[in-house]
Amino acid sequence: MNILFVFYVPSGGVETLNRQRFAALKKFNINSHFLYYENRRNLLNDHSAPTFITNNDAEIKKILEDGKYSAVVVVSDFQALARFRNLGYTGKMIIEIQGYGPKDVARSALTNAIPQVNAYADGFLNPKTPHIMQLLDELYPSVPKFSFNNCFDTSQFSHRSLPLDGVRKIAWIGRIEDNKNWREFLQIGYRLIHKHNSNIQLLMFEDPTLSDPKERMKFNSLITQLNLSKYLTVHTNVPNSQMADYFSLIGDSGGFLCSTSKVEGAPYALLEAMSCRCPVLTTDSDGVRSSIIHNQTGKYYTLGNVDEAVKEANELMTNHNIREHIRTNALQHVKTNFSPDLYAQNFINMLVSLGINYKA
Repeated sequence: MNILFVFYVPSGGVETLNRQRFAALKKFNINSHFLYYENRRNLLNDHSAPTFITNNDAEIKKILEDGKYSAVVVVSDFQALARFRNLGYTGKMIIEIQGYGPKDVARSALTNAIPQVNAYADGFLNPKTPHIMQLLDELYPSVPKFSFNNCFDTSQFSHRSLPLDGVRKIAWIGRIEDNKNWREFLQIGYRLIHKHNSNIQLLMFEDPTLSDPKERMKFNSLITQLNLSKYLTVHTNVPNSQMADYFSLIGDSGGFLCSTSKVEGAPYALLEAMSCRCPVLTTDSDGVRSSIIHNQTGKYYTLGNVDEAVKEANELMTNHNIREHIRTNALQHVKTNFSPDLYAQNFINMLVSLGINYKA
């Protein structure tokens, strides 16, 4: 059985999800193929599967015909529904919602898509994101909906023991745009360095091809204003295969991953950190609730409250018992609730529910 997964660009959490689910589904004789409309960077992480980069109708038509797909899963692109039908695809089409950033953007996008979805889609898939589930129930009462956690293979992306340099590391991952809330991370870092521990290095991981140019100017300006240049290292387009090293070093240095997002779908960076025993401090950005339980698998702070963030961060760095409790529980949580086998079973149940004949 072949399934085609479609997204705009091979970057961010969706790309990580695609590579993870390829392995999860392969074990159950489901072959995943991937279509991205464009690649804006030189790097393309190995998907271990047929991966197409094209936005050309004739080429997409050939892909659909050759692949004989039992289902096509389209992430966010509602226009693809009518487009693929017009190109001759007659199989099941599932719209997957991994996140839209601000809640008003999600509501607007899902409201505008009602005609396309009702005409062409067979179902919705989302990773148990509370505000998305609520919107889908409200706007699409009659469309089948499937909600289950994304998958993560902790055996392939896990803690590695590496030499330490004695500097505590605090990391942030995202795009330089408003919803990822980079400002708050810089303010938290500034406060920790100047009031608690000057032996801190801030690490920011980003994909500059997806950033907002105006935000970039403000970003550079705030770094100068806070005089953070000597404490901050910005890493761009780090291959995913190297991130386990970084997360392991951050966790073992006594630092943590700081997620400052306003709204998230189901961020993979948190699962990656947790799998590498790197503790997480995050806002309650909605989609993180399936992975972070306060003082059990990570820590929360209130969005916009830098004082609270600094307090929780300081406890995470100085209270050894809480820190180790969180590191251990977080890893077990990922293993149990995001296992590839659990994902595959949920995915198969979805296909069967939609009337697709699955044979193991």
